[in-house]
Amino acid sequence: MTFSINVNASALDALRNLNHTSKQLETTQTKINTGLKISSAKDNAAVFSIAQKLRGDVKGLNAVKQSLDRGISTVDVALAAAGAISDLLLEMKEKAVAAADQGLDTTSRNALSQDFAALRDQVTTIVENAEFNGTNLIDGGTDAIVAITNADATQTLTVNHQALTLGGGNITVTSSQDISTQTTAALAVTNIGDSIDNLNSVLTQLGSGSTALEQNRSFAGRLADVIEVGIGNLVDADMAKESANLQALQVKQQLGIQALSIANQSPQSILSLFQG
Repeated sequence: MTFSINVNASALDALRNLNHTSKQLETTQTKINTGLKISSAKDNAAVFSIAQKLRGDVKGLNAVKQSLDRGISTVDVALAAAGAISDLLLEMKEKAVAAADQGLDTTSRNALSQDFAALRDQVTTIVENAEFNGTNLIDGGTDAIVAITNADATQTLTVNHQALTLGGGNITVTSSQDISTQTTAALAVTNIGDSIDNLNSVLTQLGSGSTALEQNRSFAGRLADVIEVGIGNLVDADMAKESANLQALQVKQQLGIQALSIANQSPQSILSLFQG
């Protein structure tokens, strides 16, 4: 055995082991505090890079869901308005058919004509109010829904504008249409019939658009959930395992401190060599 007061090899070994244990303990505590086994590029550059790319996809899908939600709400408002207009046209047809009866007296025809005009004007009110977030799919404009459907915003889903204004194409009933005479009533019956047929086609298109938006919204939500799980599998810490590691390292650190203390006391034995 070599005795030296200049170099305490056992103390250096004990200190090195203690520092290594302290480093492991620090790493384990970080994992427990963050819940992540890979919280930065220095932990694992390749996996961290993959996780960041996936996190970007999740953020993109969140934007997709917001875009689709706006589209769904806008189309649903248009569908509700179109359904209300359809009901109005059915009532208008009843009035027009009744007014087309040649044997109808003037008083009754005038009453029907007033009711018809009131129903006709309600169509305009409904169309003007069928707006969501500044977009109206059934007025005289050209607004359309163009929702993004993927995280890179390179794919979109479009629901086209459908004009339901009076005299605007789909609704052949005009803003001045009346049933004050048997002749105008007969013409109104024809126009209303054409309008109902056209409106049924519009309802089909809007309904299909709403369904497509909802399907894409559902898929975007499921895809985001799957990616989130994938990210967790890559970077999340196993808390049960890390808890066990923490306890073991804490014990190891305490033993390391005791070992260093003992090693630091060993040079004291040299003094006994000089005692008479």
